[in-house]
Amino acid sequence: MLNVILLVLVALIIFVIAIYNKLIRMRIRVDEAWADIEVQLKRRYDLVPNLVEVVKGYAKHESSVFENVTKARNLAMQGGNMNVRAEVENQFSGALKSLFAVAENYPDLKANQSFVELQRELVDTEDKVQASRRFYNGMVRDYNIGIAVFPSNILAGMFRFTVRELFETKNEAEREPVKVSF
Repeated sequence: MLNVILLVLVALIIFVIAIYNKLIRMRIRVDEAWADIEVQLKRRYDLVPNLVEVVKGYAKHESSVFENVTKARNLAMQGGNMNVRAEVENQFSGALKSLFAVAENYPDLKANQSFVELQRELVDTEDKVQASRRFYNGMVRDYNIGIAVFPSNILAGMFRFTVRELFETKNEAEREPVKVSF
């Protein structure tokens, strides 16, 4: 009888350890997916000043556009929680759209090799940001399901695993990547 009780106790301990380790792995994957978004956003932030400088050379009288892009970039780089971050990213994307709208008015700019290369890199980065967001949201979905289903929800509550927020935008138009077309 004692052997059966010990066997059940050992099985229960192994079960608890397995669920706990699974939840930890899932939480780390969510953190890693967020770091991937950060890497792509940093790359985008690094490209924008170069792009602004190239456009400035052609459109000197459009200073308010350049100021708005710079302010939005600086605000976006400050970070914050997921909801704040999504909103700031939307403002930054809008500022970039206005920069490209200005560039449309300058045919010589559209032919400039530096501008074309920066445009290509920004489009590539926007695609990577979108892919990183999808990957992050998939990891968050799996993690949130993992802490919500029985029996792992019991352990998740005991060890204070909390639901993570998805990376979402509020405005349907802002859900699209920055469109760059010349």
